[in-house]
Amino acid sequence: MRWVKRLSKVFAVLAVALFLLVVTGASDTLAFYARVIKLYTQEPDTKLAMPLENVAKSGIADTWQAPRGDGRRHEGQDIFAPRGTPILSATSGYIYKIGENNLGGQTVSVISKGGRVYYYAHLDSYARNIHVGDRVSTRSVLGYVGTTGNAQGTPPHLHFGIYTWTGPINPLPLLNDRTPPTATSTPRRQRNRLSVL
Repeated sequence: MRWVKRLSKVFAVLAVALFLLVVTGASDTLAFYARVIKLYTQEPDTKLAMPLENVAKSGIADTWQAPRGDGRRHEGQDIFAPRGTPILSATSGYIYKIGENNLGGQTVSVISKGGRVYYYAHLDSYARNIHVGDRVSTRSVLGYVGTTGNAQGTPPHLHFGIYTWTGPINPLPLLNDRTPPTATSTPRRQRNRLSVL
């Protein structure tokens, strides 16, 4: 009899805990971290889509590890484009962080396979309705090219960086030109009944 009473108490505690997770939204946070853990078990992408349309890899000047005035080195690639150019995710994954900092200005970070974090900085603005935890693909707009952070006074550009467990890596060798979407033929639809009348 005692074990039944104890078991019912355990179920009551679990029910209350589950209720609190749902009410507080913590279940969404747990689900997000479960997805992130799964990403760490997958091999990282070896080919990435160019984060800006109509920019060829051959047109990017390699700025990886270029010296910066304050004794640091550049941890990414600067991809120049007109202010307001849409920034697309270079890979599939989940939005990991949206925020602002002194160097990057307005930034978005996407976590993907292998636990790699893809960092998009100097955004003029964020895409509408993006949130931490959102799933993204290579067609997802994250924001728009700008000059925020330490890019003020420079031509508009995207700073694109990749961070691994061991530190930053050069994105340029992984980038591939983005192919424009191709129109697919759709099957002929049956005539609308009204057009027959």
